[in-house]
Amino acid sequence: MGLPNPGIDLFAEEMAVAVRAGPVIGSVFGSNAKEFAELAAKMEDYGASAVELNLSCPHAEGYGAEIGSDPKNVRSIVSAVSSSVDVPVWAKLTPNTSSISELGRAAEDGGAEAVVAINTLKAIVISAELRKPVLSNRFGGLSGPAVKPVGIRAVYDLRGALSIPVVGVGGISDWRDAAEYILAGASAFQVGSAVGTRGPKVFGEINRGLEMFMSDHGYGSVAEMVGVARE
Repeated sequence: MGLPNPGIDLFAEEMAVAVRAGPVIGSVFGSNAKEFAELAAKMEDYGASAVELNLSCPHAEGYGAEIGSDPKNVRSIVSAVSSSVDVPVWAKLTPNTSSISELGRAAEDGGAEAVVAINTLKAIVISAELRKPVLSNRFGGLSGPAVKPVGIRAVYDLRGALSIPVVGVGGISDWRDAAEYILAGASAFQVGSAVGTRGPKVFGEINRGLEMFMSDHGYGSVAEMVGVARE
């Protein structure tokens, strides 16, 4: 989990190490535009190449999807951050909405240089024996393979509604999953749950599989694949 953390000030040391290995996209969350802007500025100071705004966590009261499901809030927050930093700003969107495309347009209007879709789905697990929810917060975020079709649909919709790039995320564990996102319209993709189950080796495995697929089907770059399924 990313939200229960010791705070951005203590993240400086970890960032100093991480940025030496390559570009880092720093994720931040806050309860209002001012907090987002302040945290994003610190992340830029730490060397982040871009900042991703968590506007979509489904289970944190007063944060995430509670503020990120309103297009006006999304536009306001993205605009505040964009005017506070020089690095690209990405907005991570919630699927727990009637129209993710509307949220995407609000992010684009606010100055986002990319949107990320999707965050987890709001879900609940109940213990039959205890007769109550397993999580103390009652609700949690459903991730992993189960959310992939929802993520791909969101990317497909966003690609048709926006002019900025879309980053696909949700249930990617092999090259075929990644290819589906790209063909739906994602210019890049993120891997989350699969790292926990298979370790960092999953990145190389996905990339090698994609390279073989692209070679077999005549694609010279990922860019040539983006959105092909929409044509």
